[in-house]
Amino acid sequence: MFKAVVGHSNDPDSLSAVEEVIQQCVSFLAGDIPKAGILFAAIDFEHSLILQQIHQAFPGIELIGGTTDGEISSVLDFQQDSITLMLFCSDEVEIHAGVGRQVSGDSITATKQAVEQAKSKSTAAPKLCLTHPESLTTSGVSILNGLKLALGQHVPIFGGLAADQSRYQNTYQFFQTEVLSDSVPILLFSGTILFSHGVASGWHPIGQISKVTKVDKNIVYEIDGKPALDFYHHYLGLLPPSMEYPLAVFDDQNRESFYIRAPIAYNQESGSITFFGDIPEQAFIQISEACHEDILAASKASFMNALDNYPGAEPSAVLFFSCVARRQILGTRAQEEYQNTKLCLLDYLPACGFYSNGEIAPINPTSQTQFHNETFVTLILGNR
Repeated sequence: MFKAVVGHSNDPDSLSAVEEVIQQCVSFLAGDIPKAGILFAAIDFEHSLILQQIHQAFPGIELIGGTTDGEISSVLDFQQDSITLMLFCSDEVEIHAGVGRQVSGDSITATKQAVEQAKSKSTAAPKLCLTHPESLTTSGVSILNGLKLALGQHVPIFGGLAADQSRYQNTYQFFQTEVLSDSVPILLFSGTILFSHGVASGWHPIGQISKVTKVDKNIVYEIDGKPALDFYHHYLGLLPPSMEYPLAVFDDQNRESFYIRAPIAYNQESGSITFFGDIPEQAFIQISEACHEDILAASKASFMNALDNYPGAEPSAVLFFSCVARRQILGTRAQEEYQNTKLCLLDYLPACGFYSNGEIAPINPTSQTQFHNETFVTLILGNR
């Protein structure tokens, strides 16, 4: 048995909101005892109070989560300024939490700390990792690289970076009853867990393939030996680099497979462009474009890919990780991202998710886990 339930409240009062969420979960649980959970919450709630209430209601629960730029669930669809909680019950799947602290000081040590803490409570090797780490104090790519090193290359990692409603000032991560910053909380799943996933952005590479020739982590100085700004001006004229025209960065092994990097700032003097995530030196890239319909079609494609590839007969839950840039570009149509997936289902499937400062998932079932921008990630869980 593997069961998931969801609660979701948009009540602005923290105590009222968490009481409503707990009441919904208890009703859906129907007497089952949850062993783990993941909480997505808007930035302005009293997070410590919320965590305390959840742990009073469900003692001993292995809980992680963090702040967001919008929340998604099968209870209230897309919301902002809300909290949503997914709880997991199972007598066949082990789920254990761990956390690494001060990840900006040493991402390798912090991620190893998180993995070792979660592993120490488990009797079986991990098959899947969920994470909701810091996004502002350090590189999401460095956090992911640390997790891959600690877990080994064969454990896929899914999740999204904590957000703060596009203020870019301070994000929070949750571990048990603690509200943290500069941390990396994880949930490790082992045992008879079945899962599948889908990744799609909607952006299409255009123009010629070029190469990043000078870069420092997420700051690109030169493309094809010329200032990075010249590359953008070639395609956009006087328009500045923006999230609407990100780079498609090609996977080393597959020129047809790519992940997205969105510009966040640029420097006229140096000709450099700063992106939301690191870009490797010598990476092959193309500028990319998308319309609203392309972006919305991608959420459906992501979900359908995950559903079609689910290895069992009865999925139990679905998690969604979408991007703050997608929400900003879509505006009032952001709610259609989840509605597109709901239309594909004949039966109710508990769903939960959030808008993040960067998404984490393998591009496809056989590739290594990547850090994404402007991408919609679907993760389906079950054990039958």
